[in-house]
Amino acid sequence: MLLCGTGSGRAEVSSNLSTGLINMATPARNHVWVGTETGILKGINLVKKQANNYTEVSSLTRDQEVNVMCFGDPQETEVLLGCRDGTVRVFNTEKAKFTEFHECRGGEGVFRGIGVLDNAIVTCVESGLLKLWKEGSTENVEVQVGPKVEKMRLCDTQRHKVATGGKENDLKIWDLQRPEEPIFRAKNVMNDWLDLRVPIWIRDLDFIPDSDKVVTCTSYHQVRIYDPCSPKRRPVLETVFDEDPLTALSVTPDGRSVVVGSSHGNMAVIDLRKGRLLCSLKGNAGSVRSIQCHKSMPIVASCGLDRFLRLHSLTDKKLLHKVYLKSRLNCLLLTSRDKWEEEEVTPVAEEVKEEEDEVWDNMETVMDKTGSKKRKEAQEPNVEEVSTENTAKKKKKKAV
Repeated sequence: MLLCGTGSGRAEVSSNLSTGLINMATPARNHVWVGTETGILKGINLVKKQANNYTEVSSLTRDQEVNVMCFGDPQETEVLLGCRDGTVRVFNTEKAKFTEFHECRGGEGVFRGIGVLDNAIVTCVESGLLKLWKEGSTENVEVQVGPKVEKMRLCDTQRHKVATGGKENDLKIWDLQRPEEPIFRAKNVMNDWLDLRVPIWIRDLDFIPDSDKVVTCTSYHQVRIYDPCSPKRRPVLETVFDEDPLTALSVTPDGRSVVVGSSHGNMAVIDLRKGRLLCSLKGNAGSVRSIQCHKSMPIVASCGLDRFLRLHSLTDKKLLHKVYLKSRLNCLLLTSRDKWEEEEVTPVAEEVKEEEDEVWDNMETVMDKTGSKKRKEAQEPNVEEVSTENTAKKKKKKAV
């Protein structure tokens, strides 16, 4: 409970996917959660090929647009949605319904990041107000991280560590236990060959696992790595991809590469050690809004303005799943569970399966007198007999 104050092996599920508003009595066991521009929370079960809406469509307004999402606990029983109107909605996956609504208004602009730290909600808005919301506390932690923020992200291993960045707001890393000053403040790169200042516009960022490094992508198609342990505050590695603005990224589980997406729909995997392009992931047709790699499996999920959710394999670059979700998609969450094919079966499903097996066992076997082999022969005449018969007809025509 959160506390807050005021191919052959490829499955294409876009064509035969069942959608609708799910029964709220059953637990929601989904592999991907998606937030839309219309304010709908969608859950996708890729094994059962089902996509369900968990928001009542009739009561939606434009202010309920989902801007950011995160899991509320390591067990993934809660999904937090940061909406345009400044509220945070908590969806309980066990009860399959929204259980909490929190007013987290402060600053200006929409949410640019959300997280959970010690049973409290951490939010950051576009104007640069980063705030830690605790229940029963009149003095919530507030940090001004700078204007025009595009992204705020918490570190997975050290939850008190936060990174922020935006337009003309270079990378900063904060320690929420000592929020007075950032523990790392990036420095802009040197002037270009015309001795002009290089503009700054960070669109997304992520922490590299098992290190203190942070990788960012910019609207000027740059991918940069910063190392707080390095004596210099400039990027330790920089590379470029494509010619369009990069809008989203996610680091692979091994920390050796990063998946980036652009506003034109291009996706690629870039090596973080040498900065070279490893491969491209095809299929996107619109701006990529969100990318997330699985914690242990070699797959990556992406969504964007073309209304499709896609899952690619990082090993062979194949498109594993493609799901049409009817709305423009802003953000997604990919479950960290493994062995998707071995999902738990509910008691109701077990009873249905037992009844089906009993019906099939009680059915009588009907045998044909002629047998299946003769019937097949009667349906499929011999090729030689057909050719002989055709030849006889041709001779008769010539004689006439």
